[in-house]
Amino acid sequence: MAEIDLNINTQLARTILTGFIRSEVTRVGFQRVVLGLSGGIDSALSCYLAAEALGPENVLAIRNPYKTSSPESLTHAQLVIDALGVQSTTIEITGMVDPYFESQPDIDNIRKGNAMARARMLTWYDQSAAFGGLVLGTGNKTEILLGYTTLYGDSAYALNPNGDLYKTQIRQLSRAMGIPEPILNKPPSADLWLGQTDEGELGFTYEEVDKLLYLLVDRRYTAAECVEAGFKEAFVKAVIERVRRNHFKRVMPPIAKLTNRTVGYDFLYLRDWGT
Repeated sequence: MAEIDLNINTQLARTILTGFIRSEVTRVGFQRVVLGLSGGIDSALSCYLAAEALGPENVLAIRNPYKTSSPESLTHAQLVIDALGVQSTTIEITGMVDPYFESQPDIDNIRKGNAMARARMLTWYDQSAAFGGLVLGTGNKTEILLGYTTLYGDSAYALNPNGDLYKTQIRQLSRAMGIPEPILNKPPSADLWLGQTDEGELGFTYEEVDKLLYLLVDRRYTAAECVEAGFKEAFVKAVIERVRRNHFKRVMPPIAKLTNRTVGYDFLYLRDWGT
């Protein structure tokens, strides 16, 4: 296996990402952010970065348990809230989604998970209006590339400081920023159903897929070159297909072109155009 170095300069990353949050929030006229705090490492890191960038008083962390959610998730989220002193609220989603689940006798865990992710995002955007803050994303580069995210659910944020960090790099920066050990050490899980883990659902570990994605995306290796580097051909093909198949989640919806000034094709401006 080729030597693949995913180590980052954590202090530099910390400076860049807190600066990113501060500039992107203030340039559109806001001072605050709202985020979902799940008790996992990704949302904990986003919360730590936001508190450092904007001040804890300008961060609202929202916990959204479902009736089958692990009590540990609430406890771990509270560790972050207590450590940082951010504002917080807890909004249970059981009453929001169960009536729909009961109307769908054939609904499976994937559909339930997507519905719960979208219900949580509904609360985040409503609370963002009440709090006067933008919705901060928490998803990492590994999840975004693999499509391990719910369209218009956890992917529907206004900005995301974590999206260019692979999961293994999220761990590095989280450790450097002092995120509590129980969060650092537990298996990654979206906590969508009892016993669910990310790696169990994906079928491979973050450590192995991060190395492959780094070669494919950052180093622009071909599939053949990845196999030469020591990865199994079936694994390489499966990951490439997953990245390709989920590309629609990473772009804005296409608009049918009828005029010579179509949004997304010819009407193209920077995000802060006009501000």
